[in-house]
This record gives sequence, C-alpha cells and structure tokens, in this order.
Amino acid sequence: MKKIIYTLLLLVAANPLGFGQVQSNLELLDIFNMEFVSDPQISPDGTKIIYVRNFKDVMTDRNLSNLWIVNFDGSNNRPLTTGNHNDFSPVWSHDGKKIVFKSNMADEKMKLYLMWLDTKETMALTNTPQSPGQVSWSYDDNFLAFNMFVPAEEKSIIKLPAKPEGAKWNAPPKYIDKINYRGDGQGYLKGGNMQLFTLPVSGGTPKQLTFTEFDHDGPVWAKDNAHLYFSANFHKEEEFEPTDSEIYTININNGEIKALTDRYGPDVHPVLSPDGSKIAYLGFDDRYQGYQLTQLYVMNADGSNSQLISGGFDRDVEDMVWNNKGTGLNFIYTDKGMGKLASINLSGKVDDITDGLGGLSLGRPYNAASFSASSNNKFAYTIGDTNHPSDLGVTDTKSSKRLTALNDDLFSFRKLGKVEEIWWESSYDQRKIQGWVVTPPDFDPAKKYPMILEIHGGPFTSYGSVYSAEIQAYAAAGYVVLYTNPRGSTSYGEEFGNLIHHDYPNHDYDDLMSGVDAVLAKGFVDKDNLFVTGGSGGGVLTAWIVGKTDRFKAAVVAKPVINWYSFVLYADGIQFFSKYWFGKKPWEDPENYMRRSPLTYVGNVTTPTMLMTGEDDYRTPIAESEQFYAALKLQNVETAMVRIPNSGHGIANTPSNLIAKIASVLAWFDKYKN
Repeated sequence: MKKIIYTLLLLVAANPLGFGQVQSNLELLDIFNMEFVSDPQISPDGTKIIYVRNFKDVMTDRNLSNLWIVNFDGSNNRPLTTGNHNDFSPVWSHDGKKIVFKSNMADEKMKLYLMWLDTKETMALTNTPQSPGQVSWSYDDNFLAFNMFVPAEEKSIIKLPAKPEGAKWNAPPKYIDKINYRGDGQGYLKGGNMQLFTLPVSGGTPKQLTFTEFDHDGPVWAKDNAHLYFSANFHKEEEFEPTDSEIYTININNGEIKALTDRYGPDVHPVLSPDGSKIAYLGFDDRYQGYQLTQLYVMNADGSNSQLISGGFDRDVEDMVWNNKGTGLNFIYTDKGMGKLASINLSGKVDDITDGLGGLSLGRPYNAASFSASSNNKFAYTIGDTNHPSDLGVTDTKSSKRLTALNDDLFSFRKLGKVEEIWWESSYDQRKIQGWVVTPPDFDPAKKYPMILEIHGGPFTSYGSVYSAEIQAYAAAGYVVLYTNPRGSTSYGEEFGNLIHHDYPNHDYDDLMSGVDAVLAKGFVDKDNLFVTGGSGGGVLTAWIVGKTDRFKAAVVAKPVINWYSFVLYADGIQFFSKYWFGKKPWEDPENYMRRSPLTYVGNVTTPTMLMTGEDDYRTPIAESEQFYAALKLQNVETAMVRIPNSGHGIANTPSNLIAKIASVLAWFDKYKN
C-alpha cells in the first residue's frame, strides 16, 4: 500500500495538473483556449495590480475580457469582474480606493463604470450613445475627464423631392466631400469628432468642453484641477498634414484653449510631472521619412523651454511615465526584437530595468507591450516569450517576477515548437539580419523538413522573441518556420529602418533570401519544399518574391498591396502614403510606382499563389488581391483567392478568422508539398 501511495505521489509531482496526460501537438481549436494579460495597472502605493485577463468564447466567436486583481508579491490573485463580456481600461484613483473602467456588461452597451475597491460595489457613470475614450482622474479624485465621439450631421448639396406617402424608395445617396471618408475596422466614417468632457464621479451628465471640427486626444488633468492637457491637430490643412499635432491646455471653466507646442510634426501623449511643473511628451520633427523615431521631449507646464531628452537614444520611445522624484522618466522600447523597460534622466542617460516585455500579439510574433508604475518605483508589465502569450510581470528594479501563468494548463498537454534566434549577413551589403527559426515538436535534426518563410507587415514594425499561435500552428503541422526582421524593420535604429525609404520593396528581398540560405545551411530543411507567406507588408514582399524567383513550391499572399498606383488612391489615410512612402503623387512619378509594384513582375510568376484578404479591408483593399488574382489567371498560373467575410485588415481580430487564415495557408502548402 505504501508503494502504491508513493507511486501516486510521484505521478502528481511530475504532472500536478492531472493524471495520465499525454502531450500532443497544438490543434487549431486550441486558439479558443489561449488567454493573455493586457493593460496591467499598478496601484499608486505599489501594493496591488489590476490587469485585464483576455479570453475567448468558442460558441460566439468573441474576444472577451474581465478585470483581475493581485498583490504585488503574487498572492491573492482573484477576479474583480466576471462574465462573458468585455471589461477593460482600468484607471486607479489617486487615493487608490477606486477605479473606473469600461464595460459592456449591461445590455451590450459600452459604458464607463466606477468601482469602490473595499466593497466591489459598481456603478455605471455614463449612459451615452457613444463610448467614452481615454479617461483621467482629477487630482482631488472628484472629477473625470475623457474624450468621446460626438456625431455631427452630414451636409449634402443633393436635395431630393419629397416622396409620395407610402412610397418605397431606395436610401438617399451618400454625399462625401472629405478626404478621410472610410477607415479600416470602422467602415464609412460618420460625421463628427472626438471632443473633451468632464464628469463628476458621483455621476450625472457629462459636460462637453470642446466643440471644434477636429479630433481631441485623451485629456490629462493639471494639478490645479481647473485645466486639462491634450493633443490635437487644429491646423487648417489638417486633412493633408495628418501628423502635425500640438499639445494644448484648456481651462475647464471658460473653455479657453492655449497651444503649448508649435513645431512641424506630431506632439502627443502629454504626461505631467509629479509636482506639476513639467510636461513630458512624444513626437518628432517631421521630415517626410517612411520611418521616424518617436522621441521624448520635456517642457515646462506653460510650454516654455522644450527640450529633446532622447536625442542620443536610437530607438522609439513607446510609452512613458515620470519617476516619483520628477528627475526623469521610465519608458518601454524594443531593441532587436526584445521589449525592454528602462529609465532615462533629464540629461538623456538610459538605464535598462528589465526585459522580456511583450506577448500582446497572439496571432503573429509582433512586439507589443504595456506597463504602469507606482509612486514608489514599482512596476507592472506584460511579460511574454516564445513559449507563452503575455502574462503579468512585476519588478522593483532589484528583481523581476512573473506572477501569472495563464496558459500553463493548456501547454501542459500540448507540445510547442522550439524557437531559436539566428543572425546572418545579407547578400546585398553584408548587413547583419536577425531572425528566428522554429522547429516542429519532436524535431529530429537528421531529417529533412519543409520550411515556411513568414514575413511581417508594416513594413515599419518588428517581430521578436514572443509567442505566436500562427507560427506554432505551422510548426505543429510539421514545418520549420523562419520569421525575420529584414531592413526597414524597427528596433534596430532609424538608419536601418530607413534603408527602405522610397525603396520598398527592393533589397529586403536579398535579406530574406539570405535568411533562407542560412537555414538551409543547417542541413535539416528540404530545399525542394520551401514555402513563403506574409500579410500586409509581408504580403507585398511575398508577391514580390514570386515575381523574382521560382525557388518556392507555393506562396500565400495575404492582404497585400499589388499595385502602388491604385493603393495610394484607395486605401484609408490616402493623404499619408504618397507623401511619406513615395515623395510624389502617382501621376508625378508613375515609373517609380510601377517599378515597386509586384503587379509589374506578374509575367515572371510560375509559383502556385493563393491570395487572401478580408472583404471589409480598407487598409489594403481586396481590390489589390483581385488584381493579382486576375493577372495570375491570365498568365495561367495556379492560383486561388480566399475572401474572409466580415473581416477588415486585422484578420486575426476574431478567433475563427485566425483559425481560417492558418487553415487556408496550410491547405495550400500541403497541396504542393512533396
């Protein structure tokens, strides 16, 4: 009997989550079981963290979220809200006794809620037709400020005669005269703007402070509780100069607005110092480059003495808060695919605090993270690596700790592909290029595997050492996967990012092909079973690749740009792309547009190529895919088109669409695999 008990104890120790579990490869339905942490908000005294726990519902195909609270040491982890709805954006009051958050817990309507943390009593503060945006507490904790969309009537010059009583006519024509008339994920834009409001925490009717025809970003309270700081683009040519915003202050009593910055370029995200004397903000001097570093500035609260703080730091400042003494700021950045938390003093000296931030992108391995800081130098942040999506991490600058393990239950019986970092030299100019090689579960280096080259979008963004359900699904299906950051990727400095300025796509092709060769040199990839795919900017490069080489057995081109001439006139944000990515309008330089368009090289394509795009995509509209599909058909190239219903550019925004994307890619590649 003792021997039996001893054996059972050994089994429990080896497998604490259950008996007899046999590990197997990930399945596509597992995506519905994957959870992740976002928006961790530490209390002012650093003792507790409230975080958003994101999960999915397989029956309704929805992404859902609740709020959880945990002590800084990891103890007493428990839910603040429960239910199949969306609770998010928690914001602590300055006294640490209350929070506000947004939720659609009642009647599916998004409202702003107040919760008293001692009793967990909750009250809806708003019942407005539109959802409040970014929220800020006044320093006396008596008022809230936020921005919110205020509709405006769309004026039309078309006057129709009155229809006879009882007549059934078609809906009236839509009259559009704005340059921005639709947006990806938003559809055709309604008239109106984001305006500023205040609201007492006792509830009531929000007081509208602004009434302009411009959008106002989220407000921040001044120490006197009588002013707000915010950013906006009030310039007359605002539609044609989309990045030229300034920092403003507004008197909440009389509505007087004063500009605090005046340089050409974006000035955004004002953050007030602890004593209220200074404002930190982000931006850059706009030079019309494709990629421009987001830099950190500090000025006096009245707008005087603005100084560039991060001028010697060759990375983007992604988010920041003041330290408790007001002598510098803490911020996050990405370096060579790794998310980091750091401090910077007012002289520009940077010191890293911890790394491993990330894990917010469940689909593909994009770098993304969030953090918050207490008044006593403690931090909460999203921590992620190649083995798990984001969990909750904390640090006090002396040591760091992971507090949650949301997916350990799933991964206890699912095997993951191993991810290894790799560097190589580009054949074009011998620049060092970084990538990651993912091998299938139960990998045997003596065997030969098919390989997928997976290319990121942007193009000004980066992949990194973070988890990706999509990449792991390919590995589970028996493929080696290479994902990489070719020239133009961020997190390697401004010069590297701008190697593709007015020259994309071009030599990033050489970076990618050199990466494929570097993996082939390892000896475990079948050179006759190479496949390539990518989305958005990665779709551009995939279409470019099949027009340049026939070394790949098949390709999946997801949500691409095929014809730059049509794209810059058809995508949302049409005032941006021709100015920043080309320098001239299409009719001013047609040769450059066509030289850089994959459509130009369609006559060279022999690779079986699938096109895939969301039917509601307004960023890279499906007409781009339709052009390439038609051209490939005319060339008698094996091709297919997959249209994702009810999807914009972010195909992975619903769980089933992410599954559909992965299943489509694997079906096409398996069809042509030896």
